[in-house]
Amino acid sequence: MMHRVVPGVFGPKCQQCLQKSVKAYHSTKNIRINALISHHSLSRQDLYICRLLRLPHPSSIQCMSRYSMLRLPKTIYNKNRLAVYGIPFLRSASHLRLLATVSRFLRLRYLVLGTTVGGGVALNKTYESWKDRIPDLGWLKEFLPDRKYFTQFGERMKAYRSNYLPEKGWLKNKLPSWKTISDWLDEGSEGGSSTVFGDEAGSTVTMHVLPFKSEASQEDTQPKPSDKQRLEQIQDEMLKVQITYQKEVERLEKENRELRKQLLLRGQKNAKKRTMRKSLIDMYSEVLDELADYDSSYNTQDHLPRVIVVGDQSSGKTSVLEMVAQARIFPRGSGEMMTRSPVKVTLSEGPYHIAQFKDSNREFDLTKDTELAALRKEVEVRMKSSVGDAKTVSSDVISMTVKGPGIQRMVLVDLPGIISTETTGMATNTRDSIQRMCKTYMENPNAIILCIQDGSLDAERSNVTDLVSQMDPQGKRTIFVLTKVDLAESSLYNPDRIKQILEGKLFPMKALGYFAVVTGKGNTNDSIHTIKEFEENFFRSSKLFREGVLKPSQMTTRNLSMAVSECFWKMVKESVEQQADAFKATRFNLETEWKNIFPRLRELDRDELFEKARGEILDEVINLSQVTPQQWEEAFSKKLWDKMSTHVFENIYLPASQAEDAGTFNTTIDIRLKHWADQQLPRKCVEVGWDTLQEEFVKFVENNNNKDHDPIFDNLKDSVICESMTKHKWDEKAEDSLRVIQINALEDRSVSDKQQWDQAIQFMETTLKDKLKQAESALRSMVGPGTREQWLYWQYKSLEQKNRAATKTELERLLQSKNKHKPTLQFDELTTARKNLQTQGVEVDSEFIRETWYQLYRQDFFKKALQTAQECRKGFYHYQGGFTNSGLECNDVVLFWRLQKMLQITSNALRQQVMNNEARRLERNIKDVLEDISDDKQTMQRLLTGKRVLLAEELKRVRQIQEKLEEFVQALNKEKQ
Repeated sequence: MMHRVVPGVFGPKCQQCLQKSVKAYHSTKNIRINALISHHSLSRQDLYICRLLRLPHPSSIQCMSRYSMLRLPKTIYNKNRLAVYGIPFLRSASHLRLLATVSRFLRLRYLVLGTTVGGGVALNKTYESWKDRIPDLGWLKEFLPDRKYFTQFGERMKAYRSNYLPEKGWLKNKLPSWKTISDWLDEGSEGGSSTVFGDEAGSTVTMHVLPFKSEASQEDTQPKPSDKQRLEQIQDEMLKVQITYQKEVERLEKENRELRKQLLLRGQKNAKKRTMRKSLIDMYSEVLDELADYDSSYNTQDHLPRVIVVGDQSSGKTSVLEMVAQARIFPRGSGEMMTRSPVKVTLSEGPYHIAQFKDSNREFDLTKDTELAALRKEVEVRMKSSVGDAKTVSSDVISMTVKGPGIQRMVLVDLPGIISTETTGMATNTRDSIQRMCKTYMENPNAIILCIQDGSLDAERSNVTDLVSQMDPQGKRTIFVLTKVDLAESSLYNPDRIKQILEGKLFPMKALGYFAVVTGKGNTNDSIHTIKEFEENFFRSSKLFREGVLKPSQMTTRNLSMAVSECFWKMVKESVEQQADAFKATRFNLETEWKNIFPRLRELDRDELFEKARGEILDEVINLSQVTPQQWEEAFSKKLWDKMSTHVFENIYLPASQAEDAGTFNTTIDIRLKHWADQQLPRKCVEVGWDTLQEEFVKFVENNNNKDHDPIFDNLKDSVICESMTKHKWDEKAEDSLRVIQINALEDRSVSDKQQWDQAIQFMETTLKDKLKQAESALRSMVGPGTREQWLYWQYKSLEQKNRAATKTELERLLQSKNKHKPTLQFDELTTARKNLQTQGVEVDSEFIRETWYQLYRQDFFKKALQTAQECRKGFYHYQGGFTNSGLECNDVVLFWRLQKMLQITSNALRQQVMNNEARRLERNIKDVLEDISDDKQTMQRLLTGKRVLLAEELKRVRQIQEKLEEFVQALNKEKQ
């Protein structure tokens, strides 16, 4: 039977859909389809027809069977189930519609497929780019445990769960059902009761329920709190939340510190060591250290940020810095000046709480009281040593680093406290010196001024606020800190004035922020942890906080340190690149100046020049080993005879020559030689050895200077030679050994062969000729030019020379009158000579006559001795015969043989001492002197100076600063990324 299709949309509201379908059934006349009321489900073909004709899902049609009470035509609806199936007679139009639907489906599939492929390619590229940006974390494998450790940990956790945790579903069995809970709530709304719930296992749970009261009844019974009470309650809650947050942060930091310790310890156990990268704050501190002593002629000033801590004396500056550093690291005193010089403290985060000075390798453990006491003592000693005589404060900076967990990274400079009166123990200019020092540090436009004000004193007694307002009138880089707030509150200080101070309305200065802190409770032995707890408890119960004078963000040193650190790094990021560019320009100017003045020289600074000079001096010391033994002996022999010849002639040879016979002559010679060898000769020989060693070393230095001489090293080399030779002491045992061999040599009077005899005569003649020449030269200078010089060179005699010539003529007659005269004039001879000269019109005194006689007698003596040496040339055989019946007196030759032999033995002994010991000791002394000069910067600066050195020094310093700044900027940019 043919039926009509009911068009329309069938939704979840089946009753309304059926009403619409009945209405549509009566209005449809042209569409035909087979319809059947069936109790069976739709087939796959029926589902396809429903989608093609845009009919609702069969499930929505089937759900209409629930509404069987509707009375609908039997030919269309059934009380149990409604279903539609069958295919209409579509013919050609139906086929076209089917093809269009299929083509649209295919186009959609290709579109989806293409989009999927393209999206996959783009996603792959994005993933690869993200993968490249991820840093290499392979170094973490050294610290993380291996996979086996995680597997064992998982097995232990499973065993723990099976042994100690209950089975799955135990809580569901213990809890009551929803129906039981709803019944219990209904009963509880009527009044208090107790309800017992049971579970399937038979256990029971008893719950006591109190009767509920309406909100209106509660408001009537409880009075409403006032606004003030509500404000106090809210403030208490805020403070509790803040304290809880801080404690939680401290707990997490403690755990983080422990984890870092474990990682470091694990890294130390590994055989492979990793070089740790410097932190940003350490790099920045090194730049500030380089700039501390920098003085440029190009006016490249130090404008890098640092936190300058200024305040009146005993205002709590040092205590604030210690709270920020979390350790009591500075010496303390009651009412006296303790900070006498600037102290630069670099704060950085680290696993251990330690402190270290810039110029020392010792690390102070700040968790131990003994180490803290030693650190405070060291700071006090350094401050006192930096203060000179008649001074109270010094500008020398003491640099130290403090590391620890939870410490904010920054650089602080603690300056001496500003005073208003100079006491009797201070220098006269102490107050002006402190203010000048503070102004110098605050003049830096990027310096953060931490202005410390004592809250327990009247505001009108403040000195630091006026000074800060002059240096930073707009307050763009000033942070105001009010200390000792607990004392201000206990002394009933006006809270309105404290509020005006913290709002910037009382002092004539402005600031970026205002903070109130408590840095102690009167006991210098309290730890930082104790002071922090006292500070938190005080602000929690403070009337100033409850009355709204203090804000939570303005309290505690922790908030202060975080705010100062944030401001510090903000200014660092804004100014460090400009400072790097300024030093880059300065470096370019200095390099240009060097190329114009010293185009062919390397840019060697003072240290490099000193090392070059050190190498040259040590090379010259090593060259002493190249001197041959023969050269050493010749030098010693010549130097020894020059040193002792005068003594030999004046004290030995001349007195012995007055003897009447040979026996007396030899006896006198033996006695005088023995006395000389025992007392003076060894010491004089050691002095000769010392002088000869110095002369040879200086000779090598001068020869090296002639090759490649650099005049900039002259002062340094002369100072090293002088100081090292002064420091050099000859071996004390050398005199004793020389005394023995010299006495033995002088006691030997036997000339063994003719060759030795000839050598003695040659030595005697050479010596006598030199002495004769010296005596004649001295007489010539006394009497003036002779007749030949007067006529040829137009020279004339002075009055003294004329008197000398007359005296010489008179003394020559006296000398010729006796065959063998004594070396000295007798009194009667002296009187006779003076009277004879007076008759000639020459007035002279006795001393004038003795001086002329001294040279004249020696001239005559040397001539006679030289004649005796010439006569004894062939007297060796007579000497072997004892000079019997020969008429020769050649004992003078034997004397000179003994002296020559002594010189040879002494020269040989000195040569051995020099080559074996003294040259090495001289080398050690020179090295010690060079090391002392390298440690004494002032001496090095005095010995190596000049335009070349100063320009190279400044260029080196600017390069170091610029390189460190660029390195810091690169690290800072990496951290930003």
